[in-house]
Amino acid sequence: MIAADLRVFADAGAVASAAAREVARVLGAAVRRHGSASMALAGGQTPRGLYRCLALDHRDDTLWDRVDVYWGDERDVLHDDHRSNYRMARESLLDHVAVRPERVHPMPMSPGDPDRTAAEYERTLRARFDGEWPRFDVVLLGIGDDGHTASLFPRSAALDETTRWVVATTAPTEPRGRVSLALPALTHAAAIFVVDAGRSKAEALRCALITRPDPSCPASFIRTAHAPVLWWVDAEAAALLGPENLR
Repeated sequence: MIAADLRVFADAGAVASAAAREVARVLGAAVRRHGSASMALAGGQTPRGLYRCLALDHRDDTLWDRVDVYWGDERDVLHDDHRSNYRMARESLLDHVAVRPERVHPMPMSPGDPDRTAAEYERTLRARFDGEWPRFDVVLLGIGDDGHTASLFPRSAALDETTRWVVATTAPTEPRGRVSLALPALTHAAAIFVVDAGRSKAEALRCALITRPDPSCPASFIRTAHAPVLWWVDAEAAALLGPENLR
């Protein structure tokens, strides 16, 4: 099995530029359609490049003051910690665009108590979204070398969550405490963009796209989404897919 919309580029820079252009288009369409837009951000190095492209290339052609910004996951650290996904997004994107402070919704970290953070963030989301699950205009995701996505790690019990929107999870590396949107909260978005680059991600991407959804590769569950999923990858990450799968 292969993703219906796999977009392969020469390198990580080209992935970031092309994905940023489409993110800006999706946000603009959402603003025109209902007056505002919402997106959930990812952590990691490849998303960092995407955020820089949004800040540099789409600062003035996107109505940032009408965009609500959320996070798909966070590490159990304070916001000023260098490992914080919030800090990375702020430094690479939010400090450089005209987003309104009241439209930025980071996870309210209480280091040492990820369950408390998860409960508080779920209350925040439920106050802003109607329905059984939140419906972001776009969710951004990456893939780890081990096949994790957001902070949903291989064989985590959180993969079976069917009622909570936000869950506390445990990572195999420090900081071990994490908070993540549950799979249904991610996959009920209007659009999902997965960005992936580097040879170290090739096996994880192959598993995510070709194997059946499997708890050993959480990213494979992205394919169960109720929305279009666009996979933005570089040639190195796509190295194990085979030419018949590339277009």
